[in-house]
Amino acid sequence: MSSDEETFRRLAVELRILEGTAEALQSRMNLVRAALTELRVASMTLEGVEKEKKDAPLFVPIGGGSYIEAKLGSPEQIIVGIGADVAVERTMKEARGNLENRIAELEKTGGSLGQQLNEVVGKMQEHRTKFEAVTAKLRERERTKSVRKA
Repeated sequence: MSSDEETFRRLAVELRILEGTAEALQSRMNLVRAALTELRVASMTLEGVEKEKKDAPLFVPIGGGSYIEAKLGSPEQIIVGIGADVAVERTMKEARGNLENRIAELEKTGGSLGQQLNEVVGKMQEHRTKFEAVTAKLRERERTKSVRKA
């Protein structure tokens, strides 16, 4: 086996690995975007609730485009999830601060994932260029062999 054939095989394997890495990064970025959207909606909701008074009527989504009418208890006390299905009571200010921190962290994570994805895509482009050059070289060699036999 020639060194060009070895290079061809190595580049093919590396390209598959890079493609898998790019897909995984893209998937993680999609999860981060979804979480960011959810947190931003929560933040906007708290902003709206903050302006309401106790016993203000609310429509609470229950899924499937359906709502129930409820009354606002205390607009200053918010139940905030802290992970692992655990929630704690916080003031409005604390809850909004918590959401802002989580949004900032996810934006940072999203930026990092985007940078990693760009690096992987750059490596993929380099590998594809090399792969195409080696492929062209191997085709030329095969054509030269075919011409000699004829």
